[in-house]
This record gives sequence, structure tokens and C-alpha cells, in this order.
Amino acid sequence: MTDRRRELPSVDRLLLEPEIRELLHTAPRLAVVDAVRESIAAARTRRGGPPENWASDVRERLSDRARASLRPVLNATGVVLHTNLGRAPLAPVAVAAMAAVAAGYSNLELDLDTGTRGSRSDHCRQPLRGVTGAEDALAVNNAAGALLLALSALASGRDVLISRGELIEIGGSFRIPDILLRSGAALREIGTTNRTHLDDYRRALDVGVAAVLTVHRSNFEQRGFVATPDSAELAALCREAEVPYVVDVGSGLLTDLSAWGLRGEPLVSGALAAGADLVLFSGDKLLGGPQAGCIVGRRAMVARCREHPVARAVRADKMTLAGLEATLALYRDPAEAVREIPVLRMLTLTSADLAGRAGRLAVLCPAALQPSLQPGESAAGGGSFPEAHLPTTLVTLDAGGLGPDGLALRLRLGDPAVVARVGNGRVLLDPRTLPEESFAAVAAALVEALRE
Repeated sequence: MTDRRRELPSVDRLLLEPEIRELLHTAPRLAVVDAVRESIAAARTRRGGPPENWASDVRERLSDRARASLRPVLNATGVVLHTNLGRAPLAPVAVAAMAAVAAGYSNLELDLDTGTRGSRSDHCRQPLRGVTGAEDALAVNNAAGALLLALSALASGRDVLISRGELIEIGGSFRIPDILLRSGAALREIGTTNRTHLDDYRRALDVGVAAVLTVHRSNFEQRGFVATPDSAELAALCREAEVPYVVDVGSGLLTDLSAWGLRGEPLVSGALAAGADLVLFSGDKLLGGPQAGCIVGRRAMVARCREHPVARAVRADKMTLAGLEATLALYRDPAEAVREIPVLRMLTLTSADLAGRAGRLAVLCPAALQPSLQPGESAAGGGSFPEAHLPTTLVTLDAGGLGPDGLALRLRLGDPAVVARVGNGRVLLDPRTLPEESFAAVAAALVEALRE
């Protein structure tokens, strides 16, 4: 039997094909040539040999190239702060604020009252102070940048005390010790992995120590034979030694969610009330805003951060500042924040809400997939509330001959892309992370996936 792959045409020959030559009128020549080369390379490795229609294959590859790499996704996983899907969806007011400054000029660094140069750090300064009760505040481009800046400003060339139990990896292979060392500070570990006492800090505090750092273990919990000193006692010890106490609380929880059974995440205001000199947290996790790093605390300490050269390297852009300011404004009324900030709204949905939503979604799904309902659990994600149980009602789909992985793949490759879970041989849709207005689009994506 002749291997059809031995008869593959050259690039030049395919470019002479009328249908492919026609593509040169609507796409750059280089793009068409690259698509032709890709098509030939794929045919060389494809078991069945060349495609039935070269022009159609090249046209499809050009179409794929024209699609934006970064595009919207419908999240049916039930993971609210899904890091791979961009973490926190923004409130409409935040989206509008970001779009408004992105579309034109803004007073990013202009004082409109005096007409003189202003500071971009002023825009979120008062909003952050207002919601946390801090003396001063600074927003930068991300939480790792906030930690790098704080340690660079307070401890470069000197020692920072940290418990061995808090030398955590925060995701993407970024580790607290690595960030600490890049700041120019020297890491001095104290205590043990599971038990660190106030006396461990007391014995280690000497003239070489520039700061004490505690880090919330946001994506896991320690249980059993463990010990951690009380934050207020540690803050008092640091004040006595005249050493700054820096707390990285991680997810940036600004309002108490214990009424919905969500416990275990420290409140930013609580860390400040306990006596921390600086508190660091993310903007795009439980706070529900754009990616940002927030530094709040004592005026003198924040000023040292603001005036440090690293502050320029990690400064936030105008869109981040606009979105963060608009999100923080919603926290003036905690009830409004829970209603309007998507992350908080999703986390606080009741079992009855979710059962109703699942039922309405299931009705729209193609009957061929035999949609049914079953109890399940969602996840907060983003390293937040790792031990929280979030009951939900799942819509389960029988993918038939496609198989659950095959259907999930087609959904991901669709337009819009739908990212679902797979479990127990079925595709699972969690309505917690799907806005009700997206249900029709999900149903249409399922119909299209079955058609291919």
C-alpha cells in the first residue's frame, strides 16, 4: 500500500492552488505561507495522510490564528477564584471605570485643583484607608510586588524573621523565601514546621533584625500538634523591640463572611487591629477587584515603601487603579459589596439558589446529553478558604460516544469557550460560577459540540 504522506505537495505548489491564492487577498502573504507549512507538517504526522481539502485546512488555520489568544471563558467548574481563568470577575462598576480611563486620557498624575503634577498613588489611598482603618495605603501591581517592595524598603541588607511553618509556595513555583531574598533581605528561620512560639521570636530579636514577617498559609491548613503565637502578642513584642511587624494576609478579605459559614481567612482590619505595622494582600482574590497588591498600615512604614525605587518598578497602571477604586467604593456598604461584587455573590449563594439555577440550566441542555442533577461541592479557589465546604447542585451530562473528556475538549475549543469539570464518567456543570445570563450560551455551546 502506498503511503500518501510520500506524495505531499510543496509549499509553492499549494500556493498556486486557486482557492489558496484567493486567501492572499484577505490575509498577509506571510500568514498564508505559515498556515500552508503548518498544514503540510500536520499531514506528514497525521496517520490518514493529507486533508481532504487543502484550502479548507489552510483557511481554518488562518481563522484560528486570527482569534485573540486571550479571550472570555464561561467557567462551569464551580471554582470561584480560578487562577487559570483569571481569578476574580469584576463588578460592573469596576469594568465601567476601567473602560472609561482606558478609552482616553485621565488625571492619573495630575492634580486637577492646582493643575500641577499629582501622584498616581493618591487614587486608591483614601479608599483603602477607609475600608481597612489604616493610617496610610499604597496599591501596586500585584501581591508579590507588594511583598518585594515592603521587604526592600524595610529590610534590605538585614535579617527578616519568619517561622519555618510559613515558608510557603504561593503558586506558579513562586516561593516566599525566593521573594524575600530578591529584596536584599536575609532570611532567618525560627521555630519548626509545625510549632513556633513567641519565645522563638523573642530569642531571635537582636540588632541584626530589620523586620518580622508572618504569612497566612492560605492554600492549606495545619492541624494536630501545632502552635502559632497570638498576633497581638507578637505585635507587642515587635513594638517593644522597635522592629516592624509585617503581615501578609493573602486573599484580602475586607468583610466578614462567617454568616455564610466561611471562616478561616483573616480580615485585613483584624490584622491591623492586632497591631501589624504593615498588612499586605491581593486585589484580585477575595477583595474581588483587578490584579493588584495592597500595602496598608502605619504612615511612616507606608511612606518608606512609597519612596523606595522598587515602587516605580511595581507601580499599578491607570486601569488597575480605576478598577480597584471602584471596587473598594462598594465596601462602604458591606451588604452592597456582597450583592455587587461577583466573587462575594458567588460565595454566598444558598443551596436553594443553586438548586434553582441548576434546574433552569438543565432544562436548556440538549436532551441527547441526558441532563440530570446531583449534589456536589464548589471551591473558593485562589488559595482562599481551603477547608470550606460549599454545597452546590451540579448539572451532569452523559457524553455518550464522545466520552466526557471528548465533550469537555469540544466545549473548551468552542466559541464561547466553556470550561467544565469531568467526574464519574460525566461532564459536570456547576451553576455557582455561571452567571444566569450565560445559561443560553452554555446550552448553545453544547448543541454545537454535539454537531461537530
